Amino acid sequence: MKVVIVGGVAAGPKAASKIIRLNPEADVTIVEKDKYLSYAGCGLPYYVSGEVKEQKELMCTPVGVVRDPVFFRKVKNVHVLTETEAMEIDRKGKRLRIKQLADHQEKWLDYDKLVLATGAHPIMPPLPGHDLENIFTLHGVHDAEAIKSLLAEDKARDVVIIGGGLIGVEITEALTHKGCRVTIVEKFPQIFRMLDWEIAKLVAQHMETKGVKIITDTEVKAFKGQGEVKEVVTDQGTLPADMVIMAVGVRPQIKLAQDAGLDIGEWKAIKVNAQMRTSDPDIYAAGDCVESIDRLTGKSCYMPMGSTANKHGRVAANNICGHEDSFPGVLGSTICKVFDFSVARTGLTESAAKEMGREVVTVMAPAPDKAHFMSNAKPLLLKLVVDKENRKLLGAQATGPGDADKRLDVVAMALMSGWTVDQLANADLCYAPPYAPAMDNIITAANVARNKLDGYMEGVTAREVHQMLAEKKEFIFLDVRSPAEYEEVRLPGSTLIPLGALRGRLKELPADTEIIAFCKISLRGYEAALILKAAGYQNVRVMDGGVVMWPYEKIK
Repeated sequence: MKVVIVGGVAAGPKAASKIIRLNPEADVTIVEKDKYLSYAGCGLPYYVSGEVKEQKELMCTPVGVVRDPVFFRKVKNVHVLTETEAMEIDRKGKRLRIKQLADHQEKWLDYDKLVLATGAHPIMPPLPGHDLENIFTLHGVHDAEAIKSLLAEDKARDVVIIGGGLIGVEITEALTHKGCRVTIVEKFPQIFRMLDWEIAKLVAQHMETKGVKIITDTEVKAFKGQGEVKEVVTDQGTLPADMVIMAVGVRPQIKLAQDAGLDIGEWKAIKVNAQMRTSDPDIYAAGDCVESIDRLTGKSCYMPMGSTANKHGRVAANNICGHEDSFPGVLGSTICKVFDFSVARTGLTESAAKEMGREVVTVMAPAPDKAHFMSNAKPLLLKLVVDKENRKLLGAQATGPGDADKRLDVVAMALMSGWTVDQLANADLCYAPPYAPAMDNIITAANVARNKLDGYMEGVTAREVHQMLAEKKEFIFLDVRSPAEYEEVRLPGSTLIPLGALRGRLKELPADTEIIAFCKISLRGYEAALILKAAGYQNVRVMDGGVVMWPYEKIK
């Protein structure tokens, strides 16, 4: 069996390796336009920062062997043609026309099965001045090397990043640590549009404490400079720039498939079935060039991720070799490092769920990620989104210095299993003080959701409270923390009555006025609400997330 694979970064090498394992007699050839193979693109920001010391580390196996053409030939028995471009698919003749970039020689490769793993290309808007020097994307090793070179020569003091998504934010830390003055320009109202606004706001506030300037609701109009970029012109003014990194997203590479007449989906990516087969039964596609299915909605989506690409490649290989396999879809599970914060999400955001017409209950649950008495315990800020009708989990988001990955991974598995918050609340998770609280963060969040669903707690979001304060609505914004906490930091318009003093000071609170209780994380706020309700107060709510998750200015 002859298999030709176009693309040698993630999905392609994974498919090739699995095919050889299943069918050692197969004749497998990888065609790759670049000279670099099977590299970890998600590691490029860490190569720029210097955490990854050498370029080859991004292309090595876990034991340090470089995955180059010699490695693929000797270890995998896979032929690799680097610096070779796939030009045309002859579906009827089952052959692929290729061109060697060094000498422009062309030839045809016959195939029994063809795998398209052509990936995606970064979006570069055709703005005036976009072709000036020192304007980069961060989509490959070449860009990373160029950025490192400028940093080493100390020629990039002012850096403007266009786009506040994953790529833009991940490179920010590396540049800041190198001493750059970094400004992120985002055309939408928030960075990290994969998150709900309040979690994104908390991340932005943290980045600003690290010296990063974030400008939202701002559109770039042009770049200026003599040969090299020196200014970024926006609709809000002009920014100095020695370097610009375009990070406005990627588009799937579909020209080869499109020219061959293969079906293209609504996201302008290659349409495949669960077996990763295209509209041609002898052609498969995998990785960032294809659409996936959203497991919660059943609709097609485009979520390019290295982890997904590797799964795609394996599924395609299994089916090519006659071993039935299928890819069930994605949840959009994503995590990244932002200085000392983790930022993670899985499933639906609140805004996405509401756009679908779902009535949801949300929970903001901040807490230490380990037993509070452990010296290495760190805050973790969680948000859950739950379907009010059937109590099923819809999604989760997290940020903070605490361990977010394992909590979001638990939610991802719960989403795949169709769990309700009641099932999640009783999940048998590992416990020891160095690793988690006795009631793990995600279990506590699930119990808060249950309290809301069962009518034991009525919550109100920080956004709603902020709006009420702005409109000067009559209510008591009741802070039940200690006086010391209140003196250190407090929220505007709040009234302090410590929880321990509340029962003795109930007469200070009018029974006919709404009371919104809160504390540092709103656990004491919930206790205060129960005390007030037991005393006959009817109009009592608890502000989700407390002071820790208040995404607006605080009084210090």
